Amino acid sequence: MVDEPGRLPVPINIEDEMRKSYMDYAMSVIVGRALPDVRDGLKPVHRRVLYAMYDLKNFYNQAYKKSARVVGDVIGKYHPHGDSAVYDTLVRMAQDFAMREPLVDGQGNFGSVDGDRAAAMRYTEVRLTQLAGTLLTDLDKDTVDYIPNYDGSESEPSVLPAPYPNLLVNGSAGIAVGMATNMAPHNLGEVVDGCIELINNPELTSMDLMEWIPGPDFPTAGTIFGTKGIVDAYTTGRGKVRIRAKAHFESRHGDGDEDTIVVTELPYQVNKARLLEHIANLVKDKKVEGIRDLRDESDREGMRMVIECKREAMPQIVLNTLYKATSLQTTFGILNLAIVRGRPKVLTLKEILQHFVDHRRDVVTRRCLHELRQKEAREHILLGYVIALDNIDRIIELIKASASPDDARAELISEFGLSEIQAREILQMRLQRLTGLERDKIHAELAEIREAIAYLKAILSDDRLLLDLIVEEMQAIRGKYSNDRRTEILPFEGDLSMEDLIADDDVVVTFSNTGYIKRTPLSEYSTQRRAGRGKIGATTKEEDYVVDMFSATNHNTLLAFTTRGRVFALKVWQVPEGGRYARGKPVVNLIQLDGEEEVMSILAVKEFTDGEYLIFATRNGTVKKTDLMAYSRVRSNGLIAISIVEGDELVTVKQLADQEIMLTTQKGQSCRFSNSDVRPMGRDTRGVRGIRLREGDAVVGMSLLDPEKEVMVVTTNGFGKRTTLDQYRHQNRGGYGIITIVTNERNGDVVGAMQVSDDDQALLVTNGGVIIRFKVSDVRSIGRNTMGVRLVRLGDGASVVACERLTDIDEDDEIEGLEQDDAPVEEFAEAEDGDSDDDATDADEAADTADEATDE
Repeated sequence: MVDEPGRLPVPINIEDEMRKSYMDYAMSVIVGRALPDVRDGLKPVHRRVLYAMYDLKNFYNQAYKKSARVVGDVIGKYHPHGDSAVYDTLVRMAQDFAMREPLVDGQGNFGSVDGDRAAAMRYTEVRLTQLAGTLLTDLDKDTVDYIPNYDGSESEPSVLPAPYPNLLVNGSAGIAVGMATNMAPHNLGEVVDGCIELINNPELTSMDLMEWIPGPDFPTAGTIFGTKGIVDAYTTGRGKVRIRAKAHFESRHGDGDEDTIVVTELPYQVNKARLLEHIANLVKDKKVEGIRDLRDESDREGMRMVIECKREAMPQIVLNTLYKATSLQTTFGILNLAIVRGRPKVLTLKEILQHFVDHRRDVVTRRCLHELRQKEAREHILLGYVIALDNIDRIIELIKASASPDDARAELISEFGLSEIQAREILQMRLQRLTGLERDKIHAELAEIREAIAYLKAILSDDRLLLDLIVEEMQAIRGKYSNDRRTEILPFEGDLSMEDLIADDDVVVTFSNTGYIKRTPLSEYSTQRRAGRGKIGATTKEEDYVVDMFSATNHNTLLAFTTRGRVFALKVWQVPEGGRYARGKPVVNLIQLDGEEEVMSILAVKEFTDGEYLIFATRNGTVKKTDLMAYSRVRSNGLIAISIVEGDELVTVKQLADQEIMLTTQKGQSCRFSNSDVRPMGRDTRGVRGIRLREGDAVVGMSLLDPEKEVMVVTTNGFGKRTTLDQYRHQNRGGYGIITIVTNERNGDVVGAMQVSDDDQALLVTNGGVIIRFKVSDVRSIGRNTMGVRLVRLGDGASVVACERLTDIDEDDEIEGLEQDDAPVEEFAEAEDGDSDDDATDADEAADTADEATDE
């Protein structure tokens, strides 16, 4: 390197030179281009664009100006870079999907969330928004320092006065050399509230401030899951937040069967057109199944992405698959890096707000000093006017006698002790100021000026008054420009699974004899009087009727037991949802059944715990007890649940506690025995005899007994009754049992039995898919060996095929005025046949015990 002409080169270490030159370049990029200032939240190019518009008087209440005019001024006066970079900045500040509070009001095509580019700058027009104007307020009152522009021909502000924390409100993103910033946008009202609280209580921590600033608020809304990433970002300056699109389900055919996904909000910075293309490619490559159509119905009213699902698909599963596979779910990495006193620094939430408060304290102090100087200067002139008015005759005489204005000014200064400025103003004063009215105005203005001076001095001498003024101005900003939060924050921690967004609501699961299954919100069934006509619970095809239904919640696990003794597991929410009129979906689409295998019993399990048992009952009277944990990990192709012999089939499975068991048969017999009579067995076993059956009889139900409840029996012809438990004596398992209800032509066979209390409600299902819901207290409690009362009025050819108990249901929409047609209760004496039923076969129990080895 040569320092001067004629001198020898000076050796320099290349590593040192490269290090120094690179650091100079890096700091130039960091400070001068890529990172925002913590005080006004703006990068230099943003600040220069806004200042150029301010200099052009391109305000919100003035006419629009061509974007090219603004860009030309910016690159010609302040920012010696390419016009495309400046125009891109101008465009982004005008996009309401990019900025939480846009700073530029654009007229024309400024791009879209689909990634469309803005029109050329010669076609678009811009002006400052009203909120952007506040960032520049008081710029002419010596509130900030000005620096020379790149060639020294102009000056520009080093920072804007910024009366609100713009860095948090609009966020910032930029890549510098060796570092980057990615700050999330926030809600203006929340940020101002948090800042005010920090001013009033400087001891608040970043965690404390989350009471007022709960998290980011993105312009495209969406949903944030979990607060851990927010806490990390606010307390350390770094964090990750997970954002999901907001979607709901609609029915394509208006039949209540929701099969269409409608997305109305996207995660921040997601390109809608690319997202739709990505989904289409996933469907084409068969990586996402169940989608039949995909279209964009967005318009000026808002965003609307429509995803139509296939008939057999479950929309919730499709949506959750899309969350995992596409940008319908994204992660926003927060890095709160900004320029503080000329150096980059990672900041916590409190530090960002504190730096802003310090900036506002400096701005307001400088503004007050500027205004004080102006007021004092005006006071000085007014005092000269007062002196002149008090001595007007002498002053006029003196002026008339002076040879020139300079002589007159010198005489005024000499005789009345006026200053140069006062003397000059008196000489320039109009004669109309000598009128009485004008004299009063001068004295009134002087009083007003002195009051303002006292106020400004008070502010400058009292830090609390200064802070109160800052708060007052921020509250005015909040009241005028704040709006509602757009992004919902859900306090969910951990990884998201399929069921995380599915509410654990109460539902009714309905299963038909031909294998159609659905779940319906419990709220769709209104309470009715017994003996009413009921409501449609399922639309069935010919020869299809509902055989099982039960209440559960969406997060329960369903264990489906088949005719071959296998068990399959799935979540309740995986069952397709349908309205009362929907038929549902084939269960074979949900589990892998073989050949003629059918699902015979479905059990809803809340959680799998040790010490809990399942009790099985088959049609031929066999029972088996197995630990529930044996079914906690069911393979997708099922597990052996019970060994079924030829000619037998599973009737029901229940979760057993320390309860007695009662089996009820089709011909009205019941056998009550202790669960300790059934020893625990493994999964792949047959079980032992629970009740001995006569020819033509079969088990139709199993109840786990609660001593405080009664037994309710329902028959196929819609009759039933309640009976107290003390009328059923204890027996050993394996007997013929005793009569629980008389079965004859009037009643028909028994369809089911269950334990109930007065607070319960019951649901009955007919083979036509009609469901009636009524209060158990409406059913008469009568003796065991009796006919019962009418529960539901059936049409020709109709019969009851299933019954279910509902517990702790509150309903206000009870239907009044339905006809009550209770059949007279026919009491029967203990007939000879009845006595023989009760006492016939306890002697057979010894033989049953001997059979157990073979049964197992």
